[in-house]
Amino acid sequence: MKLHRYIPMTPQNEADMLAVVGASSIEDLFKDIPAAVRYQGTLPMSEMLDEYALTRHMGQLAGRNADTDRYTSFLGAGIYDHHVPSVINHVISRSEFYTAYTPYQPEISQGELQAIFEFQSYICELTGMAVANASMYDGATALAEAASLAASATGRTKIVAFSTIHPEARAVVRSYARGLNLEVVEVAYGDGVTDISALAEVLDDQTAAVLVQSPNFFGGIEGIRAAADLAHENGALLVVSTNPISLGLLEAPGKLGADIVVGDAQPLGISMSLGGPTCGFFAVSQAQMRRMPGRIVGQTKDRDGKRGFVLTLQTREQHIRRDKATSNICSNQALLALSASVYMSIMGKQGMIDVADLNIQKAHYAAQKLSSVAGLKLTFQSPFFNEFVITLPEGTSAAELNLKLLEQGVIGGYDLGLSYPELSGHMLFAVTEKRTKSEIDQLATQLEASL
Repeated sequence: MKLHRYIPMTPQNEADMLAVVGASSIEDLFKDIPAAVRYQGTLPMSEMLDEYALTRHMGQLAGRNADTDRYTSFLGAGIYDHHVPSVINHVISRSEFYTAYTPYQPEISQGELQAIFEFQSYICELTGMAVANASMYDGATALAEAASLAASATGRTKIVAFSTIHPEARAVVRSYARGLNLEVVEVAYGDGVTDISALAEVLDDQTAAVLVQSPNFFGGIEGIRAAADLAHENGALLVVSTNPISLGLLEAPGKLGADIVVGDAQPLGISMSLGGPTCGFFAVSQAQMRRMPGRIVGQTKDRDGKRGFVLTLQTREQHIRRDKATSNICSNQALLALSASVYMSIMGKQGMIDVADLNIQKAHYAAQKLSSVAGLKLTFQSPFFNEFVITLPEGTSAAELNLKLLEQGVIGGYDLGLSYPELSGHMLFAVTEKRTKSEIDQLATQLEASL
């Protein structure tokens, strides 16, 4: 009888395995590795712990994180503390969803395929585009894939990117561009948004795409229609990266002239999870449908005339010759796309409008409240969504200020000097529908006391 019946590896199992491979001991398995490069002694770690002690220890380690269950967060910059309705985790925890990966066999994958189809449909309605794919890894890779698509579609080699795009997304675009021999040119910003006249100066007959983020990294609303007109006049495509929550109130980019609309679906009911994973979305006009990366789920009918769903337009290298593939993206984020679908379905059109309105109203109240604190001022005057930039008193360290706030149970804003050297001494604050008036008022009081 086994002492621990649920531990699969027994001494006899180990002996049998060693006999099969012709080794006399576990150490023999590593004899090809020179002793000089092998770790000598015992790793600096605790003794073996039982299940209860290990669970308690891991809980203590996790408790060191400043999570949003115990801290009030005003940090955005790409990952946002939005409300996640409890029904979402209930649905995505069902085994038929969280164990589903690649629905290659439609006859046994109708539930998963329909869920993805619903996600695509919601994204099209939200963005004003004709076709959406089954999701991407995240917003940053979606933007880079959009630049790649534009270069392929136009046969051109220059990508023009607004400098107000998330710094990490711009870095991913540059990484893609190096491999594709594309040139990336960035356009400077003015009052928290991009100078359209500066955009006109860098466009030429080699420009494949203009990349815009709106709301941008500073929270500012960019002039999408003006950018679209300039891009199209020069034969380039317009790519818009957007916060999907903002589209509850702002005009859909597709109606403003965008050829490709991408973004991160994290605000749509996906937990922050201390930084990820998230889910990207990717939607295009009808003209670019066959160049879209990833996979698409289409609606069809079976031989009995019943509604059904299948993978279609599979331009991935897993399905066709590598030299014919539009991208090397070989997967998607189906479970997180399902989270977004559940969120949008339970919110409905009015709910999406309401949550966007709450974000705007609360952010503007916070901007007014913080800028009224002596020594603080609102940096930019351009319209913004749920993020805004505050200028700190000269000589004040944003990092040190955030440490003081953390001691008081508050996760402060993003130190913009980390990404924009010219904005050292500036902080980017995010205010979502979760923040209350009392929390915003308390932040203003804490900042005033900490300066």
